[in-house]
Amino acid sequence: MQYNSIFRSDAFQDKVIIVTGGGSGIGRCTAHELASLGAQVVITGRKIEKLQNVSAEILEDGGKVHFIVCDNREEQQVKDMIAEVIEKYSKLDGLVNNAGGQFPSGLDSISANGFDAVVRNNLHSSFYLMKEAYNQWMSKHGGNIVNMAADMWGGMPGMGHSGAARSGVDNLTKTASVEWGHAGVRVNCVAPGWIISSGMDNYSGDFAKFIIPSLAGNVPLKRMGTESEVSSAICYLLSDAADFISGMTIRIDGAASQGTRMYPLADAKNSHSFNGFHRAFIPDVLKDGLGKEAQDSK
Repeated sequence: MQYNSIFRSDAFQDKVIIVTGGGSGIGRCTAHELASLGAQVVITGRKIEKLQNVSAEILEDGGKVHFIVCDNREEQQVKDMIAEVIEKYSKLDGLVNNAGGQFPSGLDSISANGFDAVVRNNLHSSFYLMKEAYNQWMSKHGGNIVNMAADMWGGMPGMGHSGAARSGVDNLTKTASVEWGHAGVRVNCVAPGWIISSGMDNYSGDFAKFIIPSLAGNVPLKRMGTESEVSSAICYLLSDAADFISGMTIRIDGAASQGTRMYPLADAKNSHSFNGFHRAFIPDVLKDGLGKEAQDSK
């Protein structure tokens, strides 16, 4: 089987694109789609086993992939990684700033170290990657950057540290699009809502048992999104079709960030999901009970 992208098969032929956090979840899916569309994909992450597994998948599917172990929280490692990509492929066309992570906690319980760790993981690392991609290559040759935010417009109760960091990424995107536009660099952002992804299995306790399986009921479309639906938006923003789009954040959340709690959500009808990822799987936390609708959407 091959990735079933809606884009033409040579949309990214001969393009070199970095996908951070490419060893799992949305990053894995995006790396697969870009490779299926002709890109030379470079995936990065902290765990070599995950990178090796995804690389093997892409190679088996006939794509081109290279992996580099890199801790994006460390500026020097980011500098070295970007330099390695440029030295190896003599260019850098795109950067998908996907890597990140957080843990559930109320504001009154987050330690200073915990807050700093999440901001560093999501905001600082995004900045390091953007800056090095620009300074080392894109400032002279142009290019495209797609950052990763989240549904933080109504605040992020239970994850205030992540909301603060992701809001910062949204603003960085806007600022960079203005400062770097003269160099032919487009900078955009995607903000996924509740997406069926392996990352959900990183949570435990009441959050995993009660919160995650109930998420679909709080979306106007009455379902969660697929990794493919995020990947397709990223690919669009990287593509020539989006050449006059910069400084934008696309919400991929089924309208969950819109409306008000005072407006009751009706039962959904005529709602369907797109899943072009032939290697997608349901996370364990959604395999039983209230997660059934997520499986049905596949």
